[in-house]
Amino acid sequence: MPLSDVKIKSLKAGIKPDGTVTGKLYRVFDEKGLYIEVPPKGGKRWRFKFRFEGKEKRLSLGVYPDVTLKDARIKRDDFRKLVASGIDPSHTRKAEKQSNNNQSSFEFVAREWHSKFSANWSESHLTRTLIRLEQNVFPWLGTNNINDITAPELLTTLRRVESRGALETAHRVNQICGQVFRYAIATGRAERDPASDLKGALPPTRVKHHASITEPVKVGGLMRAIQDFTGTIITATALKLSPLLFVRPGELRQAEWSEIDLGNAEWRIPAEKMKMRVIHIVPLSSQAIAILKDIQALTGRNKYVFPSNRTITRPMSNNTINAALRRLGYTNEEMTAHGFRSMASTLLNEQGWNRDAIERQLAHGEKDGVRAAYNYAQYLPERVKMMQAWADYLDGLANSS
Repeated sequence: MPLSDVKIKSLKAGIKPDGTVTGKLYRVFDEKGLYIEVPPKGGKRWRFKFRFEGKEKRLSLGVYPDVTLKDARIKRDDFRKLVASGIDPSHTRKAEKQSNNNQSSFEFVAREWHSKFSANWSESHLTRTLIRLEQNVFPWLGTNNINDITAPELLTTLRRVESRGALETAHRVNQICGQVFRYAIATGRAERDPASDLKGALPPTRVKHHASITEPVKVGGLMRAIQDFTGTIITATALKLSPLLFVRPGELRQAEWSEIDLGNAEWRIPAEKMKMRVIHIVPLSSQAIAILKDIQALTGRNKYVFPSNRTITRPMSNNTINAALRRLGYTNEEMTAHGFRSMASTLLNEQGWNRDAIERQLAHGEKDGVRAAYNYAQYLPERVKMMQAWADYLDGLANSS
């Protein structure tokens, strides 16, 4: 006799429908292979019994009342249709479960997260992030359901990185994992971020600062040395502009003439070239304009302001400025190409310029990406004055002995 909701609700653990007391699980059948199980500890579970290729098999259809009698019969009928078509429903169920598990695995979610943000990152950052995951996380946690990964499991994985002496990489990997977990939470595949529980679990890293000269007297000596540089014109020009513009070395070497407007005295670096993927305006002082006009006669017909010595289709090497500083006698512990940024930041702050204007000119990232996209011109009038005053200040230091 088919089941009804009234009959299902009347079923009790340990007591069969005929009143027999039992300490075991018992079954009550509906029809066409559908039945409900009542375990001795309570609860009611749907099952579907069928035969495939001469073998009896069973499938779980869920728990009552979450799965109603009507729902259970619909599932049963769907499985019966598969059997009639020569398909084993248990194989189909296993494939579906594996697919769902794969889409909830750490590696699947991480790669999905990685692709979602690819348009907002530089190619180098994109590649570096994926390599860190592939080498340090996927082999050990990649197949795990992301919602099942615990803080101790993640820490064990990070300890492997730390044990090979790559402590900074371990911290970076944990940051990346935290972003993946938060993405999984937002997309409904995880409930919490275990990476956040590991604060203090890894030894702190030593902050590495780019070597920089910030004492005015020594800065004056550096400026005089730069003026006396005897290398190629392209290298000498890039070296002279480095302290005036204090952009990142990679941004300077990839400068294109199409980005520079000498008439309006500004260089607009496209967002795709910037670390934070936001357009950046560099006001050009009169000194910077004079230097650019001088080299324009040599490279103005090319794409790059500072083309490679080997081919004009590529920018100069990323180590050119550092190599020039070594030729001038400055060691890697004394001054670096990136150090021009620290030099400008330190001295401009000491001179009392608006800290926010300095940070904006340094193109330091804003946490709110939307705000950053609209605020690239923020404090621009003040930045124009600051950049000219900075160039004049450097001239003054160079001319003082």
